[in-house]
Amino acid sequence: MEINQQIEKAKKGDQTAFTFLLDFYWNEVYGFMLKRTENETNAEDITIETFSKAFDKIASYNPEFQFNTWLIAIAKNVHIDLMRKKKAGLFIEITDDENQQAYNIADTTPSAEDELITEQNLSQLLQFIKQLKPHYQEVIQLRYFQEMSYQEIANKIDEPLSNVKIKLLRAKKLLAEIIQDNR
Repeated sequence: MEINQQIEKAKKGDQTAFTFLLDFYWNEVYGFMLKRTENETNAEDITIETFSKAFDKIASYNPEFQFNTWLIAIAKNVHIDLMRKKKAGLFIEITDDENQQAYNIADTTPSAEDELITEQNLSQLLQFIKQLKPHYQEVIQLRYFQEMSYQEIANKIDEPLSNVKIKLLRAKKLLAEIIQDNR
């Protein structure tokens, strides 16, 4: 029942609900794509794109179906699209309307992960950040050290805004786990 409540909150734009759904379903979608692609980087990119698309289109989710089934269907389609467009690049362009919807995913309220990250001293924090994969290090660096906006990061790394938001959510969660493990 809690999942359905979180989905309804996410449909209303609740940031914590998006984070909950991302955390709850990440391993399932990532594991599915890892088996399918046999490549960690591709599986991670596809999973990020899957959640990006899912959160953009969450209003169209039909509760008659399981949420994880809907996410896996999106993941399969993203994988197929990426295979078709491999030569053209990894990510597709999104319209201004979709971009605006994606912009509404993240708010600026500090999350529990943000507060935990902020508490760390700088040298220790930099050591923890180095434990992340390079693309997560990059978005953390751009957001928190260069203080770029989500849109500026999207422009700099040439990815859709929604992908940047999902990467940052994931990077903050992983960084918070590293910090907790080292306490």
